[in-house]
Amino acid sequence: MRYDTRRTLLFTSIGVMAAALAFVWLVLSGGAVGDPLVAVALGGGLGLLVAAVAATAIAARFRARALAIADVGRRYALGDLSRPGPDYGDDELGLAARALDAAAHEQERRIVTLARDRARMQAILASMVEGVLAVDHSGRLQIVNEAARRMLRLDGDAVGRPYVEALRHPGIVEHIGRLLAGGSPETLEFSTSRDVPRDLVARVAPVAGTGRGVTVVLHDVTDLRRTDQIRRDFVANVSHELRTPLTAIRGYADALVDDSDDAESRQRFLAIIQRHATRMERLVKDLLRLALLDAGKEALDCAVVDVPALVAGVVDDLGPAAAARRVRFDVAVSPATRGVRIDAAKAHDILRNLVDNAIAYTREDDIVQVRGAIEHGALHLVVRDHGPGIPPEDLGRVFERFYRVDKSRGRPGGTGLGLAIVRHLAEVHGGTVAVTNEPDGGARFDVRLPFDGGDAAPGA
Repeated sequence: MRYDTRRTLLFTSIGVMAAALAFVWLVLSGGAVGDPLVAVALGGGLGLLVAAVAATAIAARFRARALAIADVGRRYALGDLSRPGPDYGDDELGLAARALDAAAHEQERRIVTLARDRARMQAILASMVEGVLAVDHSGRLQIVNEAARRMLRLDGDAVGRPYVEALRHPGIVEHIGRLLAGGSPETLEFSTSRDVPRDLVARVAPVAGTGRGVTVVLHDVTDLRRTDQIRRDFVANVSHELRTPLTAIRGYADALVDDSDDAESRQRFLAIIQRHATRMERLVKDLLRLALLDAGKEALDCAVVDVPALVAGVVDDLGPAAAARRVRFDVAVSPATRGVRIDAAKAHDILRNLVDNAIAYTREDDIVQVRGAIEHGALHLVVRDHGPGIPPEDLGRVFERFYRVDKSRGRPGGTGLGLAIVRHLAEVHGGTVAVTNEPDGGARFDVRLPFDGGDAAPGA
């Protein structure tokens, strides 16, 4: 049944008609009851009774439906939008209830969409290496991703705070304030000085499409700057290393042209030219090898290797150089290292570079120590010199190409690429190389090369 305004009017009309019929009946019945006033009173009372009963029925039904709608509204307010609504009816109340119900479910759909988009945005921001900040029109931080917290050392409760309080770098604060005041986008470069210094580039721009806020994107360019500096140093060092022998070769070649009759001078000049040409050849050879290692074009060629014999071969090859500086060798290689599967050529080059380096820096009439053993499934090689040691601030950089340490440990005639090659060759093996200073003087290089099977027995 339908209970709307028209039905209420219908019941009221029925009541009026009933009152009229009662009046006619009383008139026709005659007697005292036929008094018009009495008839009107009786008819009106009867009509009001019928109207009251009808109104009570309508109100009860209306109240039940209103309570049901209110209950649905309370569930919606608590976030429960999944339950289907009751039968609201087809009257005006039902139409209004269905409209509100549709609006609530539309809001639910939008909220779910917004939540999904927000979760996606948070995942993207969390995975970015760039730092991202967002400031609203009132100057409060709305978005701070983890990269930005790390770069700027922000507190965990930075979101919601005024940017002038949360951000401690005056340059960024100034740029954000300028953009909030209507300025144009700008780029800022600055360095952080807390803990490990970092070089950052900040791009400050208005929020796209609204112009009522500011976004800041931070790029950490520390590694790029360092790489660029290494590249510049590399080019400068290569130029210097090539220019020195080229200048000598050019000078002595001109001397030969000008004074070709003196056989003794000619022979001496040719020896000098040959020495510098050999130095240039070694430099170019090392540079080409580093290029191949960087490109990953030197693959492992593993075979069963007798490590004690390999060490002995390196020591014999460098014996004349050691004798020239009155340097002796102290070699102790475990028999357990016989039969390990490694790349013999690369292991030989690692040892040769380290031993050659140790001979150059060991004091005269002192010793170079060479050790070999099996430790934790890897070949452990140790080369120690007895020289001035390496300054602590240089320990982390000695494997860089052409890196120069303190003058007391200046490079005596090498190409400056040997330790860089050692590091790359160890990494090709999946191994490591490290350097430390010994308490009683000198530097110690530890190389660990994982070996592939073979007949090596565990032990020291």
